[in-house]
Amino acid sequence: MATAHPIGPDTGSLVLRTTRQGLATKVGHDLTIEVTRWSGTVTVDPAGHGIDVTIEIGSLAVVHGAGGVKPLSDRDRNEIRTNAAKILDSSRTPTARFVATSAELGADGGGTVTGTLTLRGVSRDHTLTITPLGEGRFRATGTVTQTEFGIKPYTAFLGALKLADAVTVEAEVTLPG
Repeated sequence: MATAHPIGPDTGSLVLRTTRQGLATKVGHDLTIEVTRWSGTVTVDPAGHGIDVTIEIGSLAVVHGAGGVKPLSDRDRNEIRTNAAKILDSSRTPTARFVATSAELGADGGGTVTGTLTLRGVSRDHTLTITPLGEGRFRATGTVTQTEFGIKPYTAFLGALKLADAVTVEAEVTLPG
């Protein structure tokens, strides 16, 4: 019998982790960005498991910046959020969505889930690694390559500071026992 579990900010967290590259890396920050509005369903079924998650692009919030010459200010955080909205074209495509098409999970719930990620209106195959953390808690991690979705990674200082093309996505959720 299939059991559907709703997930979202009340059952876990969803963060993006960026890194920097280029000659001016000392100036920039490696960012941890929280998605504050997202929702989905994890379906547990002996015949096949499923995940369907939608995030609101406009809900990105910079929660941490590592490195850099100076700490991130509130102004920096707002500027990053504004740039992300432009780069991700949130006015035209306000959501991103992941829908699982297959899962290879062990008895402990760990393994991989493969599906389709749609970002900026572009759909690509995407794989998440699922790690059980105990007591009904799970971590899903994956890497999104921006250019595969038609996104030009952010640059500054005439290209001397660049956001790396690969962005790590990490979700942690608790499912009821």
